[in-house]
Amino acid sequence: MNKNLPEMFPGYDTVEIETADVRFFCRVGGSGPPLLLLHGYPQSHVIWHTTAPYLGKDFTLVLPDLPGYGQSSVPPLGGSHEAYSKRNWARALIEMMQVLGHERFSVAGHDRGGRVAYRMAMDHPEALERVAVLDILPTADYWDRLERSFGLKIYHWMFLAQPAPFPEKFISACPIRFLEHTLASWTAARNLDCFSREALIHNRDWFCDPDRVAATCEDYRAGATIDYEHDNTDRMAGRKIKTPLLALWGDKGIAASVEDPLAAWANWCEEVAGAALPCGHFLPEEKPVQTAEALLNFFSA
Repeated sequence: MNKNLPEMFPGYDTVEIETADVRFFCRVGGSGPPLLLLHGYPQSHVIWHTTAPYLGKDFTLVLPDLPGYGQSSVPPLGGSHEAYSKRNWARALIEMMQVLGHERFSVAGHDRGGRVAYRMAMDHPEALERVAVLDILPTADYWDRLERSFGLKIYHWMFLAQPAPFPEKFISACPIRFLEHTLASWTAARNLDCFSREALIHNRDWFCDPDRVAATCEDYRAGATIDYEHDNTDRMAGRKIKTPLLALWGDKGIAASVEDPLAAWANWCEEVAGAALPCGHFLPEEKPVQTAEALLNFFSA
C-alpha cells in the first residue's frame, strides 16, 4: 500500500492502537467530548473528511479504519466469521476508545459502521451517550425484507457473502472498476462527482489489496450469519436499544427502499428520531453540511 497518500485531516494526529484482536489505524482531532465516527463499505475513515471541519469544532473526533479496511489490520478469515462479527468489532472499538482515555462517548456510523454502532449500543449501553446510524436498517431487517426489488438494490449482500474465495477473486480481477461502479451506483447522481479526487486516491489504494478485498467479503459473510443471529436473538428476546438513537438516510439511498425507515428503527429502539436528507447512500460526502448539522444538533442535545 502507498504510504504517501494525500493528507485529508490536516492538524489531526495519526495513531495506531493495538487491541486484543485488531490493530486500528486511526486519526484523532478536534476538541470537546469524544465522538467516534465509523465508515462503511467500500470506504475508509476518509469519508468523514468533509464533515470533520464542522464536527471537530465541538467534539474530539476519533476516526478509525474498520478491521480489514483502509490501513487497519486484517483479522484472519474463519468458518464461523466471528472475527468479523459486529459484536467483536464493537468490543474492539470500545477497547480502542478506552486506550485513548474515553470510557464513555458518542458514536456515528455510516453503512457497515452503522451496524457496528447499533450493536455497540445494544451490547454496551454503559459506554455510549448517543448513537447515530446513516442510511441503514438493522441487519436482520434487511435479510428478512429481501424480495425481488429490494434484492436487486442490495445484490451485493448476497454476492459478497458467497463462500470464499469466489467474490474476492472476482473483484480482485478488476478491483478499481468494481469499486468505482459500486460507489457511483449508490449516489443520487449515479456518478463519482461527490467524491474528491484525494478521497478516491485513498480508496483505490487499499481496495487493490486482495487481502483487504477478502476481508470486506468476510464482513458480509458475518452479516449473513453470525450478525443476523445476534440481531434475531435480541429481537426474539424483546431487547431494545436504550441509548438515544438518530437515524439519517438519503431519500434516494438504500434505507429509503422501505416505506418508513424511522418506523423500522422504532421497533428496535426505546428512543429514536430521524429524517431523510436529499441524497443517495453517501450522506457524509453527498450532503456534508446537512449531515454535519443533523449530527451536531443530535449530539449536542
